[in-house]
Amino acid sequence: MTSTNSKGTFQPDSDVHITYEDQQKINRFARLNAKLEDFKDEIKTKENDLKNIEDACDEIALFDDDEQIPYLVGEVFIFQNVEKTQKCLEETKNKIDEEIKHLKLKSSEVKETMSDLKSYLYGKFGSHINLEADEE
Repeated sequence: MTSTNSKGTFQPDSDVHITYEDQQKINRFARLNAKLEDFKDEIKTKENDLKNIEDACDEIALFDDDEQIPYLVGEVFIFQNVEKTQKCLEETKNKIDEEIKHLKLKSSEVKETMSDLKSYLYGKFGSHINLEADEE
């Protein structure tokens, strides 16, 4: 004897009707979720770059003032003194810091929009929809 209402079997609910507008909102939520993941990856990369620059600054601080340091510009290395290199690294740090702030701002805007969509979709579909990200 088998059970017709087993836990692993999908039972479509006749009360759930998805309109075109609802499907558009679900699709928009999915696109925003993908964009949010891209932002998270980019923030992580930039934070790693920032840490590497900070490590380089710490190492350069130990050099003699007259030491010539190779500094990568585009595809070539130029040699410059410690002071100029520290200044360049500081400018790069500030630029990356601003980029991280910008990405975090955009990320929070996306999260806010997703929250609004999530409220609407859960309000309409309740437990018939899952919008939570899978935890790794």
